[in-house]
Amino acid sequence: MKSATAAALLMLALLAQPSQAGASYAQRDEGMAFAKEMQEKHGFDQAQILAALERAHFDARVIRLIKPPAMPTARSWQRYRARFLESARINAGIAFWHENEATLQAASERYGVPPEIIAAIIGIETYYGRNAGNFELVSALATLAFDYPPRAPLFQRELENLFLLAREQGRDPFSYYGSYAGALGYPQFLPSSIRNFAVDFDGDGHIDVDQNPADAIGSVANYLSRHGWVRGEPVASPALVAPTTDTQSLIDTGIEPTITPAQLAAAGVTPVRDQTDAPATLVDLATPGEGVEYWLGYRNFYVITRYNKSSFYAMAVFQFAQALRDNFVTNEHSTGN
Repeated sequence: MKSATAAALLMLALLAQPSQAGASYAQRDEGMAFAKEMQEKHGFDQAQILAALERAHFDARVIRLIKPPAMPTARSWQRYRARFLESARINAGIAFWHENEATLQAASERYGVPPEIIAAIIGIETYYGRNAGNFELVSALATLAFDYPPRAPLFQRELENLFLLAREQGRDPFSYYGSYAGALGYPQFLPSSIRNFAVDFDGDGHIDVDQNPADAIGSVANYLSRHGWVRGEPVASPALVAPTTDTQSLIDTGIEPTITPAQLAAAGVTPVRDQTDAPATLVDLATPGEGVEYWLGYRNFYVITRYNKSSFYAMAVFQFAQALRDNFVTNEHSTGN
């Protein structure tokens, strides 16, 4: 009886992984439909798309990495923060800023985004290009597009955009390497983001966010600008919250800043700095076993969450940027510049 049950479980496991046990992506209905759509929508040779899908392979690592953990741990702001705000990464950020100071300043002037914010995003995303990923992207995106149903539509769009990007850049689609989720280069842009927001910031006639930090810097700044960055406006401020404040009702209004200063004051919430008439959102940064940190996030905080829809991420970018700014200025003063 036990052996029969084990055999049945093994068969179910094999059926759940068709790319490993059965036809290639080019032979599957989904792959053939994708190739036909690429021909009808974009004028691709259907046979070429099928040849690429034949060459692509199922990557079990991609599925393992993208799946939520079976037993998730409690979210911890302090643990998350410590991954990025540590001395080695800050030092790498200062070095990156010095090496690219003119470019960061030019991007800041053009797009209105402070240089430290641009540098912080690149540092958090890839440690200044050190951790850009080594997954072959046609296979990674095909795996997610055809073998990960929860997010298949998203990754089918990104696979579509990868083929379009390769055609526009005159590259072999198999020459792109990045993260397991299909993100590329210094800023970890998905193919659709490269096509929509990446810029040739150094004017050499090519957009290259893989190897060219100038294009990466300009592209990050353009992305934030296009998503509504407000030049000169604050990002976030610590908040004092009265014991009687109904914090959950304020948090439940969402990440977009819609709560006016008058409404915050009436609810017992006071900004510690950056007094402004702009609306805000209340951000809670929880760490198990410790008190919750409360912050007010303004429009520019919300814009950072368009890069990654996480308040932890946006706050890490903000605080990492502050650390870069503080250390960069200190370094300038200490060297007499």
